Amino acid sequence: MKKEHLTEEQMIFQDAVRTFFEREITPNNEQWEKDGQVSREAWLKAGANNFFGIDVPEKYGGMEIDDYRYNTILIEEGVRSLSSGFAHSVQNDLVVPYLLSHCNEEQKKRWLPKICSGETIGALAMTEPSGGSDLAGIKTTAKDMGDHYLVNGSKTFITNGLLSDFVITAVKTDSKKNAKGISLLVLERGMKGFERGKKLEKIGQKAQDTAELFFKDVKVPKENLLGEEGKGFYYMMENLPKERLSIAAGSIAVIEFILELTIQYCHERKAFGQKIGSFQNSKFKLAEMTTEAEIGRTFYDQCVFELNDKTLTPEKAAMAKWWLTELELKVVNQCLQLHGGYGYILEYPIAQAYLNSRVQTIYGGTTEIMKEIIGRSLGF
Repeated sequence: MKKEHLTEEQMIFQDAVRTFFEREITPNNEQWEKDGQVSREAWLKAGANNFFGIDVPEKYGGMEIDDYRYNTILIEEGVRSLSSGFAHSVQNDLVVPYLLSHCNEEQKKRWLPKICSGETIGALAMTEPSGGSDLAGIKTTAKDMGDHYLVNGSKTFITNGLLSDFVITAVKTDSKKNAKGISLLVLERGMKGFERGKKLEKIGQKAQDTAELFFKDVKVPKENLLGEEGKGFYYMMENLPKERLSIAAGSIAVIEFILELTIQYCHERKAFGQKIGSFQNSKFKLAEMTTEAEIGRTFYDQCVFELNDKTLTPEKAAMAKWWLTELELKVVNQCLQLHGGYGYILEYPIAQAYLNSRVQTIYGGTTEIMKEIIGRSLGF
């Protein structure tokens, strides 16, 4: 967020988050990249600093602050720390909203305190091997067995797939229905028949564990039904704007951070006796990207205020998601070119950003799906 859009309390929070990332996250990034996942200790330390469940009521362990600017600060500082694996946004922007909106009192008491403390790591399992964006066409089933459901099926591309203790899972409780047959069940670590596949090897974000999940006759108690049976698809659609805005937050943060580093590099690096930034082509590229970053920042901040006011539409969230993620790819690619050969060396942040950014236009709904959502709102 722009400084003028932050309160004094939020700037204090920003300083605390930045210090935490500098001390606890950045020094460990290299090891986590090798391990393929972030240590649980980091999650516990983040929880001890009240970085999870910001909008969760205090009686459940949260800060009880309903202001998305705090979530944005966490996402943006995470980018500056060069962390590609600490998926705190999954906990705050995907898992917690479902729990706050659709848990009954017993479920909130059972799940929220450990989510907020970082003792429990959450995940959201929607996508299946047979179809990515077609949520209504999921094939994982949950058969009603009286006091429990019997779950069979699989999910893929699940962030926090290996570390997660708690997975909000989209299932078909009525296979005869399409979207209206979907429900959300919470599957927990240790349930018999709930297996994790191998960690999926990705071209980027290597410290973020992404895995397949398999369900074979998993007994899930009725107490783990989230909200009402048959309302799962509606719940997912309800929360997608916040999920997509969280992705857009990462994109505008990457754009600004990488542009800042590239401008600095263009001042320091010389060719033919002059700074490479002084060449007309370099200067014009930097001018264009600086302008686009300013436009993107203004639009994103506006979306945050609309989200806080409960007026952000799915269409506008889709606009932010596709435009900012595509801009991220464009800016990172052009900044790498300005770095020349050094841009191709992994020890430089620009090279890491190039690999980590590619997925932004894919997960959370592809660019094409975002345009489809916007197009439908126009009556087509």
